[in-house]
Amino acid sequence: MGKRGRMPKSECCQDKPRCKRCPLRALAEGTLPPGYTVKKRRLVKVGGKA
Repeated sequence: MGKRGRMPKSECCQDKPRCKRCPLRALAEGTLPPGYTVKKRRLVKVGGKA
């Protein structure tokens, strides 16, 4: 993944302050990979059946 870093974790650990790989932090910063979002503190792939 190079300079972008690693993928966010699959689930938020709910620590304060947020860790560097937290999906909630990535969502707030706008650094989530394309095709992913966060629902109920979990990283989920967007897309589906059309």
